[in-house]
Amino acid sequence: MNLSWITPAERIQKLPPYVFARLDELKAKAREQGLDLIDLGMGNPDGPTPQPVIEAAMAALQNPANHGYPPFEGTASFRKAITKWYNRRYGVVLDPDSEALPLLGSKEGLGHLAIAYINPGDTVLVPSPSYPVHFRGPIIAGGVIHNLILKEENNWLIDLAAIPEEVARKAKILYFNYPSNPTAATAPREFFEEIVAFARKYEILLVHDLCYAELAFDGYQPTSLLEIPGAKDIGVEFHTLSKTYNMAGWRVGFVVGNRHVIQGLRTLKTNLDYGIFSALQTAAETALQLPDSYLHEVQQRYRTRRDFLIDGLGKLGWNIPKTEATMYLWVKCPVGMNSTDFALNILQQTGVVVTPGNAFGVGGEGYVRISLIADCDRLGEALQRFKEAGIRYQPEAAVSAS
Repeated sequence: MNLSWITPAERIQKLPPYVFARLDELKAKAREQGLDLIDLGMGNPDGPTPQPVIEAAMAALQNPANHGYPPFEGTASFRKAITKWYNRRYGVVLDPDSEALPLLGSKEGLGHLAIAYINPGDTVLVPSPSYPVHFRGPIIAGGVIHNLILKEENNWLIDLAAIPEEVARKAKILYFNYPSNPTAATAPREFFEEIVAFARKYEILLVHDLCYAELAFDGYQPTSLLEIPGAKDIGVEFHTLSKTYNMAGWRVGFVVGNRHVIQGLRTLKTNLDYGIFSALQTAAETALQLPDSYLHEVQQRYRTRRDFLIDGLGKLGWNIPKTEATMYLWVKCPVGMNSTDFALNILQQTGVVVTPGNAFGVGGEGYVRISLIADCDRLGEALQRFKEAGIRYQPEAAVSAS
């Protein structure tokens, strides 16, 4: 039977192609051909979930009280663990009953927040490049995206002064993310103070994605939006256990901040899901209570890989400054090659998977993102394959002179 008359809603048709899905197809074909893939594309942590977290989940599974529907707003004990963690890490005081909401991963919450607060035609400010759900969620909700193009010469920071007055006045929400996926950029506290002042002036809801704050190196301590006086009046902040605690597949995140915004998101979620399995919330509490020594081990793992890969890519012509946070390197494409072609070229010639920068919006063109999700032996193998395939970076002057 021909079902061509059954077409997806316009909100789906408006979405740009999802590059990660295309990468999955290409990876599957490469594996069928027998290629030994080194997958540095997704931000998928390669380490195991901490043993105390696993043990807490196993014990919670044995408790029949956890087998029913969980509370829509999450268990009281998990919400308290979230607010205690925030107070310990950032000195931020939050009410666990109204200013913290567990999520099925931060991606779910970021996307659903758009549906809860954006009407068709609303203007949404989104940095480009950015994590895809920052612009895909608003597109699904019918919002009009105003791209804030980030530039290397500005250290990938949003240039608030460059936002036209008429755009700022009609903007409803501003999504942003420091430490940044994909650029690995960090923002000083002064920037957070400026963006809070900007949002208060123009009555814009700030949505900050803080998912990489714990993956910080060399003494750098990222800033929470909620540390800034007045931020809670106009903002919320999202976090996840995926990266810090190697719990990507467990799908546990949370949002904290303005109680009215959180209530709106909670109302939407009560109509769409039943929340996180209670046993997983118990395990997540355990994760948030792990000693800092665990965090230091995770930071050391990624710092070692960062240094190793930056040094190796340096020998192939790339000059990449040492990142202060995240699990990524943001790497320039060779002159004259776009990000999709460069990523496909790397995959076909070497079996190494990287993510083209345009997956993160128009502002990501000209770069690829490399994830630090393999040990140094595998990263060394990737570098060797680059060398053998002649994949390297040459400045424009050198290309012109050749």
